[in-house]
Amino acid sequence: MRPPSAPPTPSWPLAALLRSSRPCSPAPAALARWAPWRRYRVSESMKGLLVALLGGGVPAGFVAPFTRMAHEASAIPSLEILLVRCLFHLAFACRLRCGRAPLLGPAPGRRRLLLHAAANVLSVACAYSSFVAVPSANAATVRKGSSTLGSALLALCVESRPLSGYDWFGLLGSTLGLLIMVVPDLLSLDPSTRLADAFGYALACLGGVALALGLAIFRALDFPAKLPTAAFAFGALGGLVCAPAMFLLQEPVLPAEPLTWSCTVAIGVLAVVSFLCASHAVTLAHPALVCAVLHSEVVVTLAVQHYVLRETVTPFDVMGAGVILGSISIIAAQNVSCHPREEEEEEEEDEEEEEG
Repeated sequence: MRPPSAPPTPSWPLAALLRSSRPCSPAPAALARWAPWRRYRVSESMKGLLVALLGGGVPAGFVAPFTRMAHEASAIPSLEILLVRCLFHLAFACRLRCGRAPLLGPAPGRRRLLLHAAANVLSVACAYSSFVAVPSANAATVRKGSSTLGSALLALCVESRPLSGYDWFGLLGSTLGLLIMVVPDLLSLDPSTRLADAFGYALACLGGVALALGLAIFRALDFPAKLPTAAFAFGALGGLVCAPAMFLLQEPVLPAEPLTWSCTVAIGVLAVVSFLCASHAVTLAHPALVCAVLHSEVVVTLAVQHYVLRETVTPFDVMGAGVILGSISIIAAQNVSCHPREEEEEEEEDEEEEEG
C-alpha cells in the first residue's frame, strides 16, 4: 500500500508570497493624482522670504515700541540702547573661536566686511534715534520704505537677476501701503514741533538707505561663516563708535526701573534675531523682495503701539497695513515654485552634465 503523498508545495518564490500578503499600495501616478502637493516644493527664494517674514520682520516689530517705552521710563538715550545691543553681538566671538575662524574674516574680504558693519551701525543708530523723536510706527514705516526703494535702485544698478512683473507689483504695492500710512501724518505735523519731527523722519530715511546698502554688501560677501563674522563685526565696530559718541552727543543714564532693563534686554535679543534672519534671507532671495517682506515690521509695530502704548491708530494706518499684507502675499505667491520635483531634478542633472 502506497503511503499518502505529501501535499504539493507551492512553486511561488518567497518574495512573491511576501508581496501578495501585503495590501496593495496605490501606484505613484495615483498618489500624484490624489496628493498633488507632494510633487511640489518651496523654492529657495520663498524660503528666504519666509525667514525674512517670521525671523526678521516680526521680531523687529517689537523693537521700536520697546525703545520708546525704555526712553519714556527713564530717558535712556538711543546710543546707550545700541551699545547694549552690541554686547549681544560680541558673544559671537565664542562661536567663531570654536570654529577656529578669524574674528574679522579673511584678509581679502575684511574691507567689505567693515563697510557692511559701518552701514548697519549707522542704520540702527538712526533708527533708534528716530523711534524716540517721532511715533514709532511712523519711523519704522519711513525706514522700511526708504530701504525698499534703496534696494530696488541697487538691484537695477548692481544685481544681474531682474525682478518679475509680479515682484515689481508687490514691491510697488508695499511702498504704496507705506505712503498711505505716513503721508497723512506728515501733512498734519504740529507747527511747534515741525523741525524736530522733520529731523526724526530724516534720520529714519537715512537709516533705511543704510540698511539697504548693508544688505547688498552682505550678499556680496563670499567667505565661510560670514553670518557670525558679520554679527561680531557689527558688535565690535558699534561698541567702539557708540561708547565715545554716547558721552559726546547724549547724556548716558544708569536706569533703576526694571521696565527699562527688561525693554533694553528684549531689544538686544530681538534685534540680534532679526539681524541674523534678514542677513541670511538676502542670500536666498532678492534684497528688494526681502526689504518688502520686512514691511511686516510696520504691521507688528502698529499692533503693539495700539494695544500696549495706547497710541492712536488712524484708519489710514489700518488701510496701509492691509495693502502691505496683500503685497507680501503677492510676492510670496509669485515665489512659490510650481515646478514638479521630477522636472527640477532633471534640470539639476542637465546643469551638472553641462558643468561636467
